[in-house]
Amino acid sequence: MSDVSVPSNLQYTKDHEWVQVTGSVARIGITDFAQDALGDIVFVQLPDVGSVVSANDSFSEIESTKSVNDVYAPVSGTVSAVNEGLSDEPELLNTDPYGRGWICEIEMSGGPDGLLSPGEYQALIG
Repeated sequence: MSDVSVPSNLQYTKDHEWVQVTGSVARIGITDFAQDALGDIVFVQLPDVGSVVSANDSFSEIESTKSVNDVYAPVSGTVSAVNEGLSDEPELLNTDPYGRGWICEIEMSGGPDGLLSPGEYQALIG
């Protein structure tokens, strides 16, 4: 899928989340590949600020016209911010997945382990 965007400044998971690490905070969203596969997104269940999440555990859900899918935490830590804009405009995940369509920020309790580089993610999705 050469038309799918894979920004070089981010890290990725095999579950199609992206991660932007700044200090000890990880901003998280879904990839362009994921939003394309989901189709039109109509609802996002945001995690609660202050909730503790563990890497690889589901912490959010995205509902599209095709299905409901879990979003998995790429890192462990405490949710420090959520993108409230998604409550009114869930389609931001479709139109701007790497910008205004971010889901939450997590104050990491450890390092971001096991994430994929842009090249590794590109190879995964073909």
